Amino acid sequence: MANSTAKENILNKIKQALDHPVPLPFVLDEPDASLYEIAVEELEIIFAENFAKLQGKFIFCADEKELHLQLHHLISSREWMKIYCNENQWNALYSNTINLESCDASITGCECLVARTGTIVMSAAQQSGRTVSVYAPIHICIAYTSQLVYDIKDALQVVKEKHSTIPSLITFASGPSRTADIEKTLVTGVHGPKEVYLFLVDTTTVNP
Repeated sequence: MANSTAKENILNKIKQALDHPVPLPFVLDEPDASLYEIAVEELEIIFAENFAKLQGKFIFCADEKELHLQLHHLISSREWMKIYCNENQWNALYSNTINLESCDASITGCECLVARTGTIVMSAAQQSGRTVSVYAPIHICIAYTSQLVYDIKDALQVVKEKHSTIPSLITFASGPSRTADIEKTLVTGVHGPKEVYLFLVDTTTVNP
């Protein structure tokens, strides 16, 4: 009898809840409404802050000249002897090895940058292909301010419009590889690069 009474009480509560539903915390007739706050700062600033939070290393360059000075300084100061690059735009300037497996660092471009999450978006349609950004112990990405978008859906739209077909692989890289699977201790570089550098070039005077 007690079990029957408890069941009836539960059913009555469910019925009452259905008769008087709690208002939903969002408007149903706005399917295109953003789930996130609209950007109030420049995308460069938002991206840099979020990228740094994820242990990414951000370098802003006023133009191409500063890009090359900063990048040469980084390579020299870290004493990287083997740089792998498969991008025509920078291959002749930086690449000095054809062995990705034994390189010190790799250089790639990207499809775009997602400011809200501090994410580098790459795809298999790029010259670097699938492996360059994840195989090398250090990943250096060169991007331009014109490639900044606010949210992931904007990035997907950029990739879709840029290529005649959706690339077979789209990669979202937010800082260096990391995992906490082992004793809940955060370890970087387990499934990819230990360090990720993002050189962002201002495009007010330069076209990517």
